[in-house]
Amino acid sequence: MPDLDSFDRRLLALVQKDADQTADILAEQVGLSPSAVSRRLKRLKADGVITATVALVDPARVGKPTFFIAGLEIERERPEMLAALRRWLSSEDQVQEVFYVTGGTDFILVIAAPDVEAYETLMGRLMADNPTVRRFTTNVALGISKRGLAVPIPDAD
Repeated sequence: MPDLDSFDRRLLALVQKDADQTADILAEQVGLSPSAVSRRLKRLKADGVITATVALVDPARVGKPTFFIAGLEIERERPEMLAALRRWLSSEDQVQEVFYVTGGTDFILVIAAPDVEAYETLMGRLMADNPTVRRFTTNVALGISKRGLAVPIPDAD
């Protein structure tokens, strides 16, 4: 893991809130020159600390997909079967997030599908293509109060 100083941490917090800010604006907020900010951001990307720069889209303005939260139970935790399941989940555009968890289920998925039928089709393929999945449960999101992907960045010690 790369060493992150207080400037790096502040930059990460700021670009997670708004990645469209210019180096000039970020420089004013962290107390560095714009060129130093640009170099640091480039290094953070090269080091894999910043893995992507994305835009959050308002679902209501692009067809209003339905969000499903699915819990998967798996039968066997053989490494090769888990790896195949993870690859399958990663390849599906409707699968937004995948969490390997403790408790009553083994995986929690956040899925954005155009409608219930599309969700059912996806889950049918999931079950057919992944024999390690025993069953799944589904919760349907009735509304969205908060969406985001920001990771809390603790201050440097």
